[in-house]
Amino acid sequence: MEARRLGGDRAHRRPDPARRCRPGVRAEGDGASGRGDPRNAGPVRRDDGRGRYGPDDPPGAGEGLRQAAPRDDAAELLAAAPLHAIAYGFTSSAYVIGMEGEAEMIARLERRTRGIPVVVTCGAAVEGLRVLGARRIALIDPPWFDTELNGLGARYYESAGFEVVYSSPCGLPSDQKKIAPAELHAWVSERVSTTDAEAVVFGGNGFRAVGAIAALEEDLGRSVVTANQVLLWAALRMTDADVRSVSDYGHLFSHD
Repeated sequence: MEARRLGGDRAHRRPDPARRCRPGVRAEGDGASGRGDPRNAGPVRRDDGRGRYGPDDPPGAGEGLRQAAPRDDAAELLAAAPLHAIAYGFTSSAYVIGMEGEAEMIARLERRTRGIPVVVTCGAAVEGLRVLGARRIALIDPPWFDTELNGLGARYYESAGFEVVYSSPCGLPSDQKKIAPAELHAWVSERVSTTDAEAVVFGGNGFRAVGAIAALEEDLGRSVVTANQVLLWAALRMTDADVRSVSDYGHLFSHD
């Protein structure tokens, strides 16, 4: 029973030949190596040429925000395929640029995709939490996110109208391959069980959290939203696919 609750990283989908969709995936990072941190990219906006940003930029923006051209070019290349949606897997970029910047990015990408919708991780999480009816959340980010980036994540969800009652990078080893469902379940349960959070949100598309969803939802009695889980859910909804055909991926997939 415990092995079943604490599973791997794959969802199971019952095939439905009558309803097929073709989502594309653009994954930038959020990985433990730091290559997915948008602050490591290079300054691109409100930059006076010396790496200085204006007073309205968030902490960490001066360290480099994002390179738009490679991402936009990739979206255009994907759009040449017969896709119904493109999923953009990059949590920390949304943390840094915020909801407004994320909306601008989506609009820009969709101009390059010639109308193929683009779904993004944090925007999908906001949508999923609203569908679940959760207003108070606990935000758990990967061990390789520092407290500054985690704080930006909390600010992102607060700007969307949620109350962040707990927020922290996970205290497990900063190595994707060493994060196991049982250890993640134990770490999160100890810290979230005493809060009044209505949902647990895992940031970071490189954070292997899917295997702990079922056990956490059962033991905590709260919904769990992870970066890749909710991105898949949103992409399927965008294509009018039957999200309920996906099993072992949490309560979220009982909502279409």
